[in-house]
Parts: sequence; C-alpha cells; structure tokens
Amino acid sequence: MFFRGIALLLTLLAGVSVSAQQSPLRQGSGGQAPTSAKATAGKPTEAVRTGVDPAVATLLTSIRAADKGQLAVSEEDGRFLRVLVGAIGARQVLEIGAASGYSAIWIGMALRETGGKLVTIEYDPVRAKEAAANVQRAGLSDIVQVIAGDAFKEVPKVQGQFDLVFLDAWKPDYKKFFEMVFPRVTPGGLFLAHNVINKKNDMLDFLTLIETHPQALTTTVSPGFEGISITYKKRK
Repeated sequence: MFFRGIALLLTLLAGVSVSAQQSPLRQGSGGQAPTSAKATAGKPTEAVRTGVDPAVATLLTSIRAADKGQLAVSEEDGRFLRVLVGAIGARQVLEIGAASGYSAIWIGMALRETGGKLVTIEYDPVRAKEAAANVQRAGLSDIVQVIAGDAFKEVPKVQGQFDLVFLDAWKPDYKKFFEMVFPRVTPGGLFLAHNVINKKNDMLDFLTLIETHPQALTTTVSPGFEGISITYKKRK
C-alpha cells in the first residue's frame, strides 16, 4: 500500500519541531545558517555520514560548501525528505527547483529503496548541468532525471501522477505551481513546499490556498530552519 509507512510518518512528524520560532538567522536573509547546519568542505558531519555511503556523504558536503547562494536545502531538511519519501513508499516524485542537486540526491537515495523515480526541473541551465553531474557522481542517474528549463513548460510534458511533489523554486510562483501540479498528485499523496517559514511573506497567497483548499490537509514542519509545508491530498 502507498501509505504502508503511515505509522513511521506520524512518528516522524510528531518528533519534528513545528514552531516558527527558529534561529533568527534565516536562509537568504543575509545572515548565516546555524552552526549545526554548516559543513566543512571535505569533512562530512556525523549527521550526513550516518546511513549514507561515505563517497556520497563527501559529495553532499561539497555541494553545501560550494552553495554560496544558499539555494540548497539544509542538511536536516535533506534527511527529512529521505525519510519521508521512504516512509510513504513513494514511487513517482517531482521536484521543482533542483539547484545543484543536493535535495535530489537525498530523495534519490530514498527512491533507491522504494524502487521509484524522480524528475527534477531546474530553470538555470548552469545549475541544471551541475545537478546532473552531481546526481551522476552520487550513482543515481538511473533514478533521477534532471531537466533544464521552465517548469511551467516542462511539467506538462512529464507523464503520469505524482506520489510526492517537492517545490523549491521562485517563491512568488508557489501558488501557480500548486494550482498546476496538485491536480496530478495521487489521492493520499503529498505536496511539499520549502522556505515556508523564513520566506513566508513571499508566498502568502500560496499559504492561504493550502490552508483552505477543499482537498487539502496541511501542516508545517521545520527539520532545519527554513520550514516545509506538507499538504496531504484527501482521498475523497
């Protein structure tokens, strides 16, 4: 069953802080991430090393270290995505906003366990090329497909429905992406959006929509410090 991991999922969500009162230094605010979220180049943190192949852990750390624009999710968010994808047994996953492939690698590791596939779309061609190279270095090219282009044009070309969608793109476009993609989410599936705490003022229309949509049940978690909304698509 798609939600065979529901007990694990509930345990996971119960153990994650849902408070928006996180560190005052937010991603993209001009401050630096909390010390726990930092990683020294070439020296994976213990959190990354746990349950991750050493070569992939080193790759993940190098991506974060090179991420001067702070486009990648935090390490904590990456680990959360991996556990969540595995917990629900997702098979078809869509990511909008690949950046350099950091989150795609975390998701891809989970899909290796579930037998699923990820399509990740990145608008910037340079970052898309970096993402594809990093996915290949992680040994996930058979699971993760990186597409360079405008997601509004590329998503309609992707076949099928999605068990899970992870949105981490231009924040003012979140509502438009939700309206386009949510109808294609499998009943019982999840739509996740990143930066809903530290950049919430850039997406207020989206946040209102996911709280009031008749087919949606939404909560917010904060494994790291940016915040992730989790919207469950009702089965009926």
